[in-house]
This record gives sequence, structure tokens and C-alpha cells, in this order.
Amino acid sequence: MDQLEEAANARDAAAQEVLAALEPIEAAAAASTPDEGRLSTDDRAALLAIAGGAKLHEHLLTGRLSVTASSGTRIPYPQMQQLERAGLTVRDTSHPVHAGQPVSLTDAGRAALLDARRTPATHAPTSPARPGAPPSTPAKRR
Repeated sequence: MDQLEEAANARDAAAQEVLAALEPIEAAAAASTPDEGRLSTDDRAALLAIAGGAKLHEHLLTGRLSVTASSGTRIPYPQMQQLERAGLTVRDTSHPVHAGQPVSLTDAGRAALLDARRTPATHAPTSPARPGAPPSTPAKRR
């Protein structure tokens, strides 16, 4: 019993350490996400694409910059700059742009993306059920 109690205390102490380590990351994500902590649909899609791996390329002839995710999704460069200014993404400048600079999410970007997934989608309000009526059941799919 003593060993179980010691193990439970060690587990609780480790959980407290993890929570303490996550507090600054969550605070940074809340402070740096646009629109008071809510990501737009486009920003959420861009962060999801970047999470799978992305590179910033410069065309050698035209000099245009483009971000391409490993899934093939193209992210507009101005949107990439906006996410970078918000502290949600970072690029590895040790690589030349013409060869492709890897783009990745910061801790704040991962936290914002996770928070965006946790928030329930808003649905249209439904009319209240009639008093005394049984609860409605969803239609069966074939």
C-alpha cells in the first residue's frame, strides 16, 4: 500500500509540473491568436496544412514567394506573413528561399489549432420541443 501511495503522489506531482509548463504556452496562444482567440476558417485550414509540413519557395525567374504544404495545398504568402506576425508559424531561415525554407507551427500555433478544434461549432438555434413530447431521435441512415 505504501508503494501505491508513493506512486500516486509521484504521479500527482508530475501532473502538476506538466500543468505548470503548459500555462505559459496557453497564455501565449491566447494572447497571440487573432480575433480574440478565434481563428478564421482560412487560418485554421492554413495551420492544419502547415502542421503536416510546408515549405516557402521563391521562383527563380519571377521572384514570387509561395508556400506549399506537403499535401499540395498552397497558402497565399500574405496569409503566411500574417500567421508569422501573430507568432503562430515560424520558418527556418538557415535554408535558402529558392531551395525551400521549412515552415512549421510554433507552440502558440499548435495551441491555437488545438483550441480551435476544441471549441464546438456553432449551429443554428433549434426550436424548443413541445412540453410533454418525447425527445426527437435522429433519422436512421440507410
